[in-house]
Amino acid sequence: MEEESDTRKINNSFLRDHNYATEADIISTVEFNSSGELLATGDKGGRVVVFQREQESKSQPQRRGEYNVYSTFQSHEPEFDYLKSLEIEEKINKIKWLPQQNAAYFLLSTNDKTVKLWKISERDKRPEGYNLKDDDGRIRDPSTITSLRVPVLQPMDLMVEATARRVFSNAHTYHINSISVNSDLQTYISTDDLRVNLWNLEITDRSFNIVDIKPANMEELTEVITSAEFHPQQCHTFAYSSSKGSIRLCDMREAALCDKHCKYFEEPEDPSTRSFFSEIISSISDVKFSHNGRYLMTRDYLTVKVWDLQMENKPLETYQVHDYLRGKLCSLYENDCIFDKFECVWNGSDSVIMTGSYNNFFRMFDRNTKRDVTLEASRENSKPRAILKPRKVCVGGKRRKDEISVDSLDFSKKILHTTWHPHENIIAVAATNNLYIFQDKVN
Repeated sequence: MEEESDTRKINNSFLRDHNYATEADIISTVEFNSSGELLATGDKGGRVVVFQREQESKSQPQRRGEYNVYSTFQSHEPEFDYLKSLEIEEKINKIKWLPQQNAAYFLLSTNDKTVKLWKISERDKRPEGYNLKDDDGRIRDPSTITSLRVPVLQPMDLMVEATARRVFSNAHTYHINSISVNSDLQTYISTDDLRVNLWNLEITDRSFNIVDIKPANMEELTEVITSAEFHPQQCHTFAYSSSKGSIRLCDMREAALCDKHCKYFEEPEDPSTRSFFSEIISSISDVKFSHNGRYLMTRDYLTVKVWDLQMENKPLETYQVHDYLRGKLCSLYENDCIFDKFECVWNGSDSVIMTGSYNNFFRMFDRNTKRDVTLEASRENSKPRAILKPRKVCVGGKRRKDEISVDSLDFSKKILHTTWHPHENIIAVAATNNLYIFQDKVN
């Protein structure tokens, strides 16, 4: 893993000038499509930017793998809920691609309340020679038409169009935190703090509530749902995580309302390490099934855990992401960083996992060799084809030349969102308002 990481290089980075970066430019989600040819990002301004991978050319073989802007569109606008006197942010919380079935691409994007299905398609021909319209598009007087002509398609410059095909709204009282497309390609789930709703991709005016943890008396509320995902192969199985550090696996064949889980994953707490922050740092911010469907990966504030679906009482593997922050939880609580929600992601073969940290660091753990590495996504090393050097954080004692002290970490620079190409060693990392794309060095 370390040998690999030393040769990991920047493939491309999309940088916006820090001096002019606004809150709206902050990237809030990143997602590769199922082939890895497209990469979508969503930001706090409600925009979706889609990047397309360069095709290989014989004259410039080294350009293969570079991603360039393919389409940009405004997915969500700020809204106001007049009944509750609440502003609804335009920020894109999640993007999920649908597997490609024809020449067009489809993706789901969601803000706090509304999910939209977008179609992204190409047009390189336009019809000409209408009978009832002239070349400028004006309607012709039918009495002046003396002969009929057959319209023809003429070539034109390539145009990429994004159109909203479906809008799924009015189904969530609380903020949507995740969406997940089912393997049956007909349904998807949207999840908020207390409920999971099941939608058909063709039907926008109704959804089915499949999980509801809202108590009759809200004062009895002890936990909220933080994330949910469908199993990659079994269309009836999904998992959702909670703020108490547990994961529930549900089977939709058992009942229409999946309030009773079929499996419950939770690690018993060590009483000797209990503190004021225990409950906060045990809250799960992300849950992901492995591609083969055998494992679940969860991310809490300090660790990434891998669970075997056949073993509920403890995780199969636990990886410390930034254990050096354990002594700084008090100051992280005061500056609200302790509530940051980091995502985690598998590589294509489920052998390596990746997640973000502070100071623009991100971590990779090789499950086979048990090696791990810390890498940095920053403007200083963002020259194309620059090779990334592993970083180390020094906790106390004497600091070596290439180490960084835990006290000098910048907690405003954080990598919350990452994604991994489904088949190759290409990763995309969102660092505030910058997107970095790295790939293994190609000789």
